Amino acid sequence: MKYYERMKEKFEKLKDKKDVLILSIESSCDETSVAVVKNGREVLSNIIATQIEIHRRFGGVVPEVASRNHITAIYNIFNEAISQAGITKEQIDAVAVTYGAGLMGALLVGVNFAKGLAYSLDVPLIAVSHVYGHISANYISHLSLTPPFICLMVSGGHTAILKVESYNKMKLIGTTVDDAVGEAFDKVARVLGLPYPGGPEIDKLAKEGQNTFKFTVSNSLKNTFNFSFSGIKTEVVNLVHNASQKGKEINKADLACSFQECVTEELSSKAVRACKTYEINKLVVAGGVGANSRLKEKLGKICQENNIEFFSPVLKYCTDNSAMIGSMAYYMIKDGIGLAPLSLTAKPNVELGCDKI
Repeated sequence: MKYYERMKEKFEKLKDKKDVLILSIESSCDETSVAVVKNGREVLSNIIATQIEIHRRFGGVVPEVASRNHITAIYNIFNEAISQAGITKEQIDAVAVTYGAGLMGALLVGVNFAKGLAYSLDVPLIAVSHVYGHISANYISHLSLTPPFICLMVSGGHTAILKVESYNKMKLIGTTVDDAVGEAFDKVARVLGLPYPGGPEIDKLAKEGQNTFKFTVSNSLKNTFNFSFSGIKTEVVNLVHNASQKGKEINKADLACSFQECVTEELSSKAVRACKTYEINKLVVAGGVGANSRLKEKLGKICQENNIEFFSPVLKYCTDNSAMIGSMAYYMIKDGIGLAPLSLTAKPNVELGCDKI
């Protein structure tokens, strides 16, 4: 019997298995990560090899460099994850992997390793969206959290508001019409001469400044749940370049603070308005920008004022990691979706939400 046909039978049995051990792999950008997750909530191991110092000299992630470093790291990371979890390879019930979204070459390293591993262990292969994995980071941070809730997705590649109706049913309420918020943070950081990754550097510098520059976001989107960050990014870039040409000094801390205040206000106000509109009193933030201290502070305050429960992942699960992929895979298995054939390949882009509202 061919692999995929055998896996259909095993996959079906996993739906009713009391304890499910999932080995998960994440390699969408510049972190190589392997984790072992039990029943979607208990993290037995979560090993991450970061490439930040490698890419910092280039001012951003170089795809070819990222791919090569994933190749050299992944086998050792896998062995470390198994060892730290205190299990044997034979105890693994399924292998989950991020198939998209992300850098094509980087994704392929994880996908191909996962396919080989799943085949050699004769266990099901589960294809997981990196974006939905970020949502699941909250399940391992908050063990009592269950859908439905509104999710504010904020990362380097995505900015969106999702209505999460169940673990695997989500509707897209709003999204960015141009730049993702993480991308805007990185570009502003670059023009201010801050090192990669830019988001944490903006956050740190903003604490030293005042909100003295008055930036705006697109007024044409104010009655929607969509976002636009291209305009404010261009405003900052032009302001810095014009000042430089005139030989004027700009207070970078004030500029960082003003940019961050404008962006976080737009994100938090629309996220809470979505909760009110859809009468859902739980708000979840997901993605790397969810680590931003000012965004969490604003969301926490505005949620408290509006009697909305606020959830955000603990810091180590905000950025890319494989534990969140293992968590998402568990709920996919329980709903009978996600089983992948050995022909699985990577996708640089994935759709958000089953439907648009």
